[in-house]
Amino acid sequence: MTKTVFIAAAEPYSGKSLVSLGLINMLLRKTPKVGYFKPIINFEPAEKKDAHIETIISHFGLPITYDGAYAYTRAAAMRLVEGDTQGDIIDTIIHKFKALEEQYDFLVVEGSDFLGAGTAFEFDANISIAKNLGAPAILVISGEGKTTDQAVNAALTVLRNFEAREVPVLAVLVNKMPPSQADEVRQLLGGQLPAGIVLAVIPENQSLRSPSMKEIQEQLGGKCLLGEHLLSNQVDNFITGAMQVPNFLRRIKENVLIVTPGDRADIILGALQANASANFPKVAGIVLTGDIVPDEYVVRLMEGLEMVIPILSVATGTFLTTTQIGAIQSRISPDNPKKIELAIRTFEQYMDVAALEEKLVTFKAEGMTPHMFQYKLMQWAKSRRRHIVLPEGNDDRILRAAARLQQLDVVDLTILGDPTAITAAVNRLGLSLDLSRIQLLDPARAPRFAEYAETLYELRKAKNVNLDMARDMMTDVSYFGTMMVYQGHADGMVSGAVHTTQHTIRPALQFIKTKPGVSVVSSVFFMCLPDRVAVFGDCAVNPNPTAEQLAEIAISSAESSLRFGIEPRVAMLSYSSGTSGEGAEVEKVRRATQLVHQLRPDLQVEGPIQYDAAVDPIVGRQKLPDSTVAGQASVLIFPDLNTGNNTYKAVQRETGALAIGPVLQGLNKPVNDLSRGCTVEDVVNTVIITAIQAQG
Repeated sequence: MTKTVFIAAAEPYSGKSLVSLGLINMLLRKTPKVGYFKPIINFEPAEKKDAHIETIISHFGLPITYDGAYAYTRAAAMRLVEGDTQGDIIDTIIHKFKALEEQYDFLVVEGSDFLGAGTAFEFDANISIAKNLGAPAILVISGEGKTTDQAVNAALTVLRNFEAREVPVLAVLVNKMPPSQADEVRQLLGGQLPAGIVLAVIPENQSLRSPSMKEIQEQLGGKCLLGEHLLSNQVDNFITGAMQVPNFLRRIKENVLIVTPGDRADIILGALQANASANFPKVAGIVLTGDIVPDEYVVRLMEGLEMVIPILSVATGTFLTTTQIGAIQSRISPDNPKKIELAIRTFEQYMDVAALEEKLVTFKAEGMTPHMFQYKLMQWAKSRRRHIVLPEGNDDRILRAAARLQQLDVVDLTILGDPTAITAAVNRLGLSLDLSRIQLLDPARAPRFAEYAETLYELRKAKNVNLDMARDMMTDVSYFGTMMVYQGHADGMVSGAVHTTQHTIRPALQFIKTKPGVSVVSSVFFMCLPDRVAVFGDCAVNPNPTAEQLAEIAISSAESSLRFGIEPRVAMLSYSSGTSGEGAEVEKVRRATQLVHQLRPDLQVEGPIQYDAAVDPIVGRQKLPDSTVAGQASVLIFPDLNTGNNTYKAVQRETGALAIGPVLQGLNKPVNDLSRGCTVEDVVNTVIITAIQAQG
């Protein structure tokens, strides 16, 4: 079951608030702990509060603060976009979302409103936010001013955009449709939507779209002269009172707003009398223009009437005032409970609530975006703090990474090297690194040097290693760091920024050794692609694995995938798919796939399969239509090191993907190897992953 749903539109004034109100009301019947989050709002809170947030919190009495219900104002988000730091927007939204998610059984997330400049950014941002939160979407389309074909095409276009980014859509709601077109839209659109998507078409409702007198006062900046307690009056239409009273009276309709200059006492008094008369429709209010206040005797007369209506005074002229009133778009506000209840009733009348509830219960999120993956890595690492040793204290990247890790406060660190040289380098680099909180060790002068050398001798004497050799080996930072892990004085080690892979992992193979039942140490890269995270193995350790080793690598990689929150769907890659190809290499992959099925029948695995069939849904359906893996593989196993290493680097360079790894798997305790071309970010990510591995 999903715990989140994202309400998205593609244009302003679509009626998202109606959906939010109806959905939260529906959910509150199932659980009392429902939260609400609107990532991007229009205005600074000091300038103007967001009506949606205030209405939701106020009406349902949700225990959410206004500040906690949003992440960015539109202006703040646009500044980050202009600075090319869009990733910061998603990271902050994820953190605020997760803080709310922990407090509630269900969270309704509402997309932005498309008011002002930057609407192209908003549409893409809403899709990206939904994708990164792992939230299925309810799409809201406005039918206002659209023909039947235009409404249907608009709905399908928005749907295709969400599906293209692999954001699941639970329902499509076409709102504000002219009643005469509603059935036709329902029929035409229903026949073109994919099976399983709930469709609702809501006819235009004048009572929902009409503004209140208070909204008109706020939009015009008017002063209320009379009837302040009636500002909730609904305005369904307006007229200009610039003719003689008899002609004026003929034009009065139900809930009319009369706009007239402030010196037209005849129109003012005629409107008041019409409102009091049983023979005329109700008058919603009057707006007096030109900054003219009626004569004091007229005011006294108005104030003495039993039947009053709201009367506003504005500075603008009649023409400009009517233009402004015509442009007002009503919003559902917390001080209008009648409109709130009407919105909820309308949602329940036209939405198949039972079908939507079923979709929410049965929906299961698949895949994980890079932003969410990195957020979860941080949270996992913080949940059970671990101690990691970094042997290469003579490399600036290691020191910069240590400063970043200290800032994140996720691990404890030991750095190996000359403490004096490390301190000088920290000062030279100007790093905010508190060395008093980090253990600095020079292996040859470390308090446990003799103990470690003796232990190494005992472990390796059967391999003709004497004590002098052990002492010499223990001056090597890789051996010393690995021994710290073996002895439990550190939980894991990360090295390789300066040293080769062989130099880094040789000590681990010699005395940390492999887990029971594991005969081969292998590696995976977590490939953070633009909209998902895939696991690539083995791209760093085994040059030409046998079928048996390949099967073991696949099982280890699937377990690593599961450990890091990615559902494993394993593709055993080759140059052909299914039964179409022949040759020794294809047979090796086919045999490895059979072994995985035998050893781990619980795993979803497909092979041999080509890369495109593994990751592209269309190609996957064409080549292997009955496969549960084809087109949606999350774990990709390469047949040899040459293929794997070149492929991960090609994908990394061509897509801009972040490659986290190599992460070694199969060892009793975690030791991980860095690429000698690693960045500071690579070091940070690898340390965090190593800490998580050390949690067991």
